[in-house]
Amino acid sequence: MGTTPETPMDPPEISPALAEPQPTQSRSWVEILLVSIQKFTVYSLVAMLALVVVLSTIHLGVLIAQEIWEPPRFLIRVQGLLEIFGYFLLVLIGVELLETLKAYLKRDVIHVRVVLEVALIAMARKVIIEEPNTVPSLTLFGIAALILALAIAFYFERQAKREPAHPV
Repeated sequence: MGTTPETPMDPPEISPALAEPQPTQSRSWVEILLVSIQKFTVYSLVAMLALVVVLSTIHLGVLIAQEIWEPPRFLIRVQGLLEIFGYFLLVLIGVELLETLKAYLKRDVIHVRVVLEVALIAMARKVIIEEPNTVPSLTLFGIAALILALAIAFYFERQAKREPAHPV
């Protein structure tokens, strides 16, 4: 049987738009300026959001102390509990937003999972603080549909992380 000489395969051609920039290529001053502005903006957002989260946590502590100190002492009314839980979830939303900004600074990407978690926490807060008797039924159905859509998106996002891609 005849043998054919093995020839190395040529690498696939990549369009210039998809090719990674070569290290020898220098960035334009406009691109450097925009990246600097973007970084400064994100760092500013992180600082401001961290301040808001700290102050909100202190305010939550004061709110809890006030509810406990009001007569009857050491018992919290149901309306006070709903207010505390709503505020607690609001602080958690701030913490999750900080996590999103931290991930953006580290890897320059926004994680879908964190955004979905923030949205789910926000909807849980809405459900907790909303008085069902004062809200139109169509609005309640809309909130329920939104929570269902977020839960489905969160489920599929988690499944995509678990299952490796199967070769076809």
